[in-house]
Amino acid sequence: MTLEALLNHRYSCRAYQDRQVDRADIEAMLRLAQRTPSWCNSQPWQVVVTSGETTTALAKALSEAAASGRMGSDIPGPEEYRGVYQDRRRGAGFALYDSVGIDRKDHARRAEHMAENFTFFGAPHTAIITTDKYLGTYGAVDCGGYVSTLVLAAQELGIATIPQAAIAMVSETVREFFGMPDDRLVVCAVSFGYADEDAPINSFRTDRAALDEAVTFA
Repeated sequence: MTLEALLNHRYSCRAYQDRQVDRADIEAMLRLAQRTPSWCNSQPWQVVVTSGETTTALAKALSEAAASGRMGSDIPGPEEYRGVYQDRRRGAGFALYDSVGIDRKDHARRAEHMAENFTFFGAPHTAIITTDKYLGTYGAVDCGGYVSTLVLAAQELGIATIPQAAIAMVSETVREFFGMPDDRLVVCAVSFGYADEDAPINSFRTDRAALDEAVTFA
């Protein structure tokens, strides 16, 4: 597929088949992602990929942590969504709820849907993306580039993905589960597998701003 086709067809998958991805295909997409450019070629990302029982056990640990309120992110989240950013956030959220028949005022079902982040929406694999604490903002920026390359590499191989910032909200539990040192900061996860094409939620798509809303030619 061309880059244009990959970008136009990729979406955040929230329902998966009960089917593992072959190790060779996982390694192929990771090798492609490893070509991501980084600040001073530091390549700050370290990635833990789960499969099978490890995915299940991690989902249980994260779900329990979130349910008990043991939340906390290594990297501060947005201070506030305002203006057009709040508009886009709300628009995407409401459209997502509509795709699965959740009324925007039904806070209980919205919370249930949010909790599915911690079970990776049923994906058989997740890749936990971490950065080095001492590389600061640019380490996290480079990891963002890695995530972008990774999801496009997966798309080329017919593998569905969803990048998940929510996993960073339980960073300490992630570190405890894998025995990571304190200087590894959890940036996000990318959960992946094969899409359940019949699931209504997988018909949901986000829109994109027009070029003139994002770019100024000087």
